[in-house]
Amino acid sequence: MDKDTMLSHILQSKGMSTLLGGELPISVINSNKYISPLTSEAQVTDKNVDDSSTSLDHAIHTALTGEIKTVTLVGPEGSGKTTALEKLVVDWAKGEHIQNFSHVFHFRFREMNSIEGMLSLETLMLNHHSHISPESMPLVLQRPETVLFIFDDFDQYKHSLDPSVHTLCSDSSQAASVSCLVASLLHGSLLKGATCLVATRPVGCLEFLSGTQVEVLGFLKPQREAYVKGFFTDQTVANKSLMHMERTLGFYDFCTAPRFCWTVCSMYKSLIEAGAKLPETLSQLYVDILMHLIQMLSLNEAGVRELVLALGRMAAHCSLYQHSSCTKEEMDSFGFQRFLTSESSVGVFLQIDGDLESDRCVFSFHSQLIQEFVLAVSFFLEKSTFESVEKMLEKHRGHAKFLEFFLSGLSESVQRRPLETLLGEFNSDQITDFKRWFKSSSESTLKGYSKDQHHHCYHLLHQAQNESLVKEIITPSVRIGISYGDLNLQDCAALNYVITCLSEMELLNLYNTKDLTEEKAEILAPAMSLSHKIIMSQSYLNTGAVPHLASALSRGNTTELDLSHTRLGDEKFKVLCTGLRDCKLHTLKLVACSLMEAGCEDLASVLTSATSQLRMLEMMFNQIGDQGLTKLCQALHSSHCKLQEIQLQRCELTEVSMESLSAALCSGQSVLRKVNLTQNSIGDRGVEALCKSLQHPLCNLQSLILFDSNLTAACCAHLMAALMSEHCSLTELDLSVNDLGQEGALLLCQALSRAQCRVETLGLQRCELTQLVFEELGSLLRNGTSQLKSLSVGLNQVGDQGVKHLLDAIAHPSCLLEVLDLEMTGLTDACVEDLCAAVRASKTLRSLELRNNSLTDASVPALIKVMQDSLNMQEMCLRYNDFSEDVFEMLDECDKIRY
Repeated sequence: MDKDTMLSHILQSKGMSTLLGGELPISVINSNKYISPLTSEAQVTDKNVDDSSTSLDHAIHTALTGEIKTVTLVGPEGSGKTTALEKLVVDWAKGEHIQNFSHVFHFRFREMNSIEGMLSLETLMLNHHSHISPESMPLVLQRPETVLFIFDDFDQYKHSLDPSVHTLCSDSSQAASVSCLVASLLHGSLLKGATCLVATRPVGCLEFLSGTQVEVLGFLKPQREAYVKGFFTDQTVANKSLMHMERTLGFYDFCTAPRFCWTVCSMYKSLIEAGAKLPETLSQLYVDILMHLIQMLSLNEAGVRELVLALGRMAAHCSLYQHSSCTKEEMDSFGFQRFLTSESSVGVFLQIDGDLESDRCVFSFHSQLIQEFVLAVSFFLEKSTFESVEKMLEKHRGHAKFLEFFLSGLSESVQRRPLETLLGEFNSDQITDFKRWFKSSSESTLKGYSKDQHHHCYHLLHQAQNESLVKEIITPSVRIGISYGDLNLQDCAALNYVITCLSEMELLNLYNTKDLTEEKAEILAPAMSLSHKIIMSQSYLNTGAVPHLASALSRGNTTELDLSHTRLGDEKFKVLCTGLRDCKLHTLKLVACSLMEAGCEDLASVLTSATSQLRMLEMMFNQIGDQGLTKLCQALHSSHCKLQEIQLQRCELTEVSMESLSAALCSGQSVLRKVNLTQNSIGDRGVEALCKSLQHPLCNLQSLILFDSNLTAACCAHLMAALMSEHCSLTELDLSVNDLGQEGALLLCQALSRAQCRVETLGLQRCELTQLVFEELGSLLRNGTSQLKSLSVGLNQVGDQGVKHLLDAIAHPSCLLEVLDLEMTGLTDACVEDLCAAVRASKTLRSLELRNNSLTDASVPALIKVMQDSLNMQEMCLRYNDFSEDVFEMLDECDKIRY
């Protein structure tokens, strides 16, 4: 089998990505955005999952290298099965995985359903894999143990695998029905010894599939985070979207689906670009989705209403009879006659398999969620008949998991009003009936002992977004997360009540609470004590509020507290420390809290407390001065101090306190790993003091940030000696915005070129570097001993000739560089040829910063091509170059380029 031909065939994009249908698998693979789903072995609590053994890819590879001949992937819709299978075939064709198979045949049951008549296995394989030559077929048949059959969409298969209803065949040249061929393959009578990999949603007929099953989970939080950050080019938007998604859509049974992540991110992108508010609930999300889809149509209100009602009847049919698809005849009975003339109407909402002109064409919803949402909408939209909510829910009980959620959300006028502007008013009698049922059933449910039913009730309350309803029927066992912002007293009481019922809260976000009074803090204190993470940044705490916060911390579960920009001051902080001495806090953020030397004395007493758990401390933008830092350093000598990271940007420090810090670092008690001294007047003498500790065998420091610290070339000899020391454990060093010049930088290069130097991340932005320095940097990157993976040398005007040394180094196989920052280095179009050659040659480079240079339109085609061709490059930033608007559309075509 010609793998190159097959690979070329696979990588040709078929179809198009849609909002509900998801991104095409091959598009995901081609754009290097593939993230392996997880199996059920991964933790389902949404904690960090880094063990690759729980990935679906690993499970498939392991299963296919054993003796088992049938492997079945079972997972819910959109969980990534199809994409994982296509990735498997691509990797095989590239020679990367499952090379124990010489032939791989990939079939989709959706397509096989339409095959009629009798044909042999040989004919089936040749017809559906045109890149296979007839001449190679005998080789396939002679060595079945090297053949892998992949079958996707088994849940869509219309025929039975029950061997009792088939006369299984064993001759690959014998003509038989497709159903007989498939059954014979999967039961091992046909092409005996071949391996079959089947992907399916959970269905009843799995009993006829022998072998092993792999349960596909999808994404947990780490994978969702990676997916969202890969989806958005603007990481601020990505972080905002991720936080919002986790906070508002934390129903993990559907958030695990990569396709759902695609739909959410696509919708967020549309809303953010329109300056619209992001949805707070699942119901609001699907209101936005339905509105977005409707606005794509050229229909008036009556036409749209008719279409949605038809979709509702289809949804009801699929739910009641558990049909995954509907025929053209059935679609006519639902009222779709006028909408089936083209794909422009129904194709927006449904998946269409087959030619619209053919009677064999079938239609299906892309997901259970959209099916149930249109069912809920049509229930409230229908005015010609009245059906009680009890009867409607009873009919769909066990088949419609989210129907009640959507009914609850749509029963509130604020949430349904946008839809009513497009569809007309909903049926007020149906809405009234639902609210009556909701209150009655909730009161009944909350008297019971079923944890799941209680949770279901809280989810319905969340979808309704009606605070008065929550207060009316909620009970102390509530376990739902509530969103919050700047609070008034009534808000605090409601929020505290809900969180107290939860028994614990992952995050209590009180960001930008402008006036947290003693009264408010007293009400919220129980909620604070139940929260693992509390954010109060950009807030103002009255003096009377602090004791309540301190008390909550001392008796609670909080491990992270952010008080940044609260103007706390030493006096209030002293009160807070009474709670900090005996709590579970690991991370304390005190950025710009107006702390001085006195505050450091109280903080030192916290750090030396036998019960203190503090690991990370952010103190930047506080005027603690040298005396304040000296007091903190005294705490580092204590065996009780567990501090691992301290951020001290702009704390008015000088060389005076560096001796104290150095002594603490090599005391044998300090476990400090990271120190950030950005924008302090440390000076060369200060660095000299620090370098003594870096050479000490008891110093554990791994990261030292000296950005804009008034350094000159005079400190570089000390740094060189430290970096060359066998005891130096630094892996990150940032010396940016210091006047090191050529002389100082060349000394650093000597140390960096030594094998014992462990530095992987180096910052030298705006350090007055010259072409000669760049030449030396290029040399050490090629020498095979440098560990550098990230290098920032922006804002050094060395031009094309200087940067060429680095580009030549990147192309060298010994270079490990992954991230390179060349901002404002005087680059022109003349460097583009070398730059592209470097990107093509590098196996490690994934990020390139080129902003604020003098690249023009002429360089754009080459840059786009190299980014599209590169498998490892993830992003290239071209902002603030000399581009005209003429190339913006061209640049938009490459999602890895930011301009």
